[in-house]
Amino acid sequence: MKRERCDILIAGAGPAGTSAAIAAAGKGVKVIVAERRGAVGIPIRCAEYIPKPLLGELKLPPTFVVQPVSGMRTFSANGSVKEIRAPGLIVSRARLDRMLAEAAVRAGVEIRLSTRVLGRQMETVFLKGPDGSVTAIEPRVVIGADGPCTTVGRWIGSENRNLMPAVQAQVPLAAAMEITEIYFDPEVFGGYCWLFPRGERANVGLGLKRRKGRKLNLKELLHRFIERMAREGKIEDRVLAYTAGWIPADRPRRVVSGNVLLAGDAAGHTHSITGAGVSQAVFCGRMAGDWAAEAVRKNDLDLLEKYEAQWRELFEDVLERAFQRRRMLEAEWDRLDEILPQCWVAFKEYYRG
Repeated sequence: MKRERCDILIAGAGPAGTSAAIAAAGKGVKVIVAERRGAVGIPIRCAEYIPKPLLGELKLPPTFVVQPVSGMRTFSANGSVKEIRAPGLIVSRARLDRMLAEAAVRAGVEIRLSTRVLGRQMETVFLKGPDGSVTAIEPRVVIGADGPCTTVGRWIGSENRNLMPAVQAQVPLAAAMEITEIYFDPEVFGGYCWLFPRGERANVGLGLKRRKGRKLNLKELLHRFIERMAREGKIEDRVLAYTAGWIPADRPRRVVSGNVLLAGDAAGHTHSITGAGVSQAVFCGRMAGDWAAEAVRKNDLDLLEKYEAQWRELFEDVLERAFQRRRMLEAEWDRLDEILPQCWVAFKEYYRG
């Protein structure tokens, strides 16, 4: 068995992992990223919307942007419509993820594709490479950016215990749109359907909370929504591609223990009402990389607690509010039209209390 050492080992080459890698490598430490997939950025598990201000924070050429959007239109179950100004960007997540990975490599990071994190024994982490060989690596710090079903999180007892399934299809768009659309449907418990324009195409999907005793076919629900959007003349009823994934929907929790940090979806840094997580992944990944590098350079693992404090200062209130609104949404789902203003971000009532 091959043995290695590095300063920081990062599991996952999504936006959280590569942002952490770029930040850490910029401080002169040795960083290895293990990505279980054979290519960065695919398959896509994202509706591909980001808030417009994030563009400047990414420090990348905007070639990953597909189109801008100016607002969001929310359709309640009773047919009422709420439209707000919400400047954002629809992006190619595959291209964005690749560009972040390329920036990490330019910064001196080693990214190993088709490499799975198997487990940990004491201070040794075991990686399985593309040829099936196992490498024992001793990192001084580990950053888990390995998604909703995090392996690294299990090592420190910090897992996402409340995951929502989501499915999405890419379809031809009937006519150009510059606004995202959200649809609430009593059948889509605890979640919603979406239509996000993407140039000549659209991302059409839904995410929901499973209920005990009720079996739901997500793909069937998705196709019902696609048929509805086609009847309304917004899209063509022709699926070009499918994708699916999990959305963390927990309250904020501790994500630092010993020499291990979590960031992004692995840390539950996801808005449990909207499902949005790219911004948090980039910012928290960057913070995790910064503090991991500082801990290595100063040989002081206690500095990792600074990361816990910093991400909480920036995001805890927003994420906790989302969690509380989710509890209300699920508990009062039978009164969806009445409670929606308190539970959805398009309404001013959401931000009160």
